[in-house]
Amino acid sequence: MPGEAVTLQLGPYAGCVGAHWWGLQAAALRSPAEAGELRAAALFRNGRDALTPRLVALELKGGLGAPRAGGAAAEPPVSWDGAVATYLESASAGGSAPRDGERRTEDASAAGQGGPGAAAQGAGASPAPSRLSVSQEAPSGSSVRVWSDYLNVRLHPKSIYVIRQYMHDGDCDCLEAFGQGERLLEDPGCLEELEDRLHFYAEECDYLQGFQVLCDLHSGFSGVGAKVTELLHDEYSGKGILTWGLTPVMSNEGVSQKNLYRLMNIALGIVHLSSHSSLFCPLSLSGSLGIKPQPPVTFPYINYDASLNYHSSAILAAALDTLTAPYRLCSSQGSMMHLADTLNFSGRKVVAAWASVPFPALHGYSLPDTLCTYQQDVPWKLLSSCREQKVSCCFAQSVVLRGICRESRISSCPGKQPPSPLHACESTEEVLQRYLHAVFPGAFSTAHVLEQPCHTLPPYPQFFSPLLTRQGFLLDKPPSSSSAAVESIPVLAALQSSPVLHRLLYSLYKDLQKMNTRRWPSFFSAGVEQDDFQEALQELRTLSQHYETGFEADESEDEADSD
Repeated sequence: MPGEAVTLQLGPYAGCVGAHWWGLQAAALRSPAEAGELRAAALFRNGRDALTPRLVALELKGGLGAPRAGGAAAEPPVSWDGAVATYLESASAGGSAPRDGERRTEDASAAGQGGPGAAAQGAGASPAPSRLSVSQEAPSGSSVRVWSDYLNVRLHPKSIYVIRQYMHDGDCDCLEAFGQGERLLEDPGCLEELEDRLHFYAEECDYLQGFQVLCDLHSGFSGVGAKVTELLHDEYSGKGILTWGLTPVMSNEGVSQKNLYRLMNIALGIVHLSSHSSLFCPLSLSGSLGIKPQPPVTFPYINYDASLNYHSSAILAAALDTLTAPYRLCSSQGSMMHLADTLNFSGRKVVAAWASVPFPALHGYSLPDTLCTYQQDVPWKLLSSCREQKVSCCFAQSVVLRGICRESRISSCPGKQPPSPLHACESTEEVLQRYLHAVFPGAFSTAHVLEQPCHTLPPYPQFFSPLLTRQGFLLDKPPSSSSAAVESIPVLAALQSSPVLHRLLYSLYKDLQKMNTRRWPSFFSAGVEQDDFQEALQELRTLSQHYETGFEADESEDEADSD
């Protein structure tokens, strides 16, 4: 097997995406019929009485409900004032159910103390989904204040480290500049805490394949991520480092200090995070990361509120859960480094993410039937904040389709000529591979098809179209009665080394070149020198040139110059 991965969540929005992601894992563990496709051990460790995420999360003071008493280093119990989940355990399973209102970490629960997590599935060497049934309603978007309000897995006490020098909310003591984040990891005490947690998880792995880093790009956590990935690169040489640069949907703030700081943090983050990672992918539902806002990404069968991090992070979590499947498969020897090596050749360590959430599969139709309706344009959306473009080409891609039954691949009658080449394929993997070859001729494509869907049980938001069945398939018309909650959805997602990244990287470079950054000395007083920033801008431009492909590159630069 490829081995285990350690996940890091750096920042509040990374926590939002992570909370939903761990919720999706817990929901999958409660579905034993499909639990054999993805290895829980890739992300979870066997705790004292449950599976717990192999996770290190850095958060700011006040970012987990009530502040911790006694400091983060001591890991005391959290005084909880967020949303509460009720957990019911059958008497035959042994033990007693947690009382209403209790939220526990693994070790703290043994002493009857509260903590910033709830129960995940399983015990011992394998998950036992029947032991716990979760009774929890999805919170309304307005009731969610922080990501731990909808975290529904149990965490180890080593998981959460609160940075007490900065506040989660407010106008002062904010972690708003890249240099501030870098300085945090230069503090011996903070660095020692982080290394201790990393060593704890890494040393108990049978074979550590690498690290998944979820990092806020738009704030000072960009600088934290730069130092963290540098540390991982130096101390764990040869291990995979897959970094996801996360940005929430931003409002139109004009040329304000906050907006300019955001641009500079993103630019510095992309340059530094990509240089120390095996693969780097910006993830956001913002239409643009530049100075000029673009409408957020829309999905035809999801009605979400882009201003709610609870909503936008749920969509990104579903995409992330699908994109990371190749190195978590029970049936594959592919590792994190193998995935990175298939995409990052020729200096292209930045990749773009695409996703169809949910994949528009009609109820009762086969995969060839569905794909034949999208011969010219794949039905996915770009999640990497490049200006929306039609699918044209890519250098290499990793594609995952999940939630599709393998036995429904053929719809033609035996003895008759197949209606299309896709209907003549012998497997769903072959169907997807042939389709990708037709849409992206000449690109290196790897494809995986999973029967396991993306489980959308609470606390995942119910923002789906009434045209979806409980399994997330499309109906011809809305049902006559009120539709039941959508419990799972099929998802199509891809990581691409693509020319669209030239637009993203070059536009950021041009936006910052036009700005007189010397007007904002407070950003540089945090630790970044003007000369270092200008050097990073040139590196960003050089990085964009790796994705040039003749006409597309010329057109992109012309558009950027005219903005």
